[in-house]
Amino acid sequence: MKNKKLNTDFKAAVTFVNEYTRPLPADLLLKLYAYYKIANKNYNNPGSTTPLINAFKANALIQAKDISREKAKKEYVRLVRKEIVSR
Repeated sequence: MKNKKLNTDFKAAVTFVNEYTRPLPADLLLKLYAYYKIANKNYNNPGSTTPLINAFKANALIQAKDISREKAKKEYVRLVRKEIVSR
């Protein structure tokens, strides 16, 4: 995927998820969270007030830590298309 197209697809996928109103499985949300954070070079600690949620988010980031920003964007787009759009 070319960089410009990838960035456009990524932004569209993020917008789609942000506007999506039906419930999504927690494991999918955690993957999307990790890919989003990596794609945006946001390495801040999870900001939830619930320690258990922070632990799940931190674990998702640890599992995805070795992927590049480009790969994170591709995976985010792939997950949105496969798991949400195609429902």
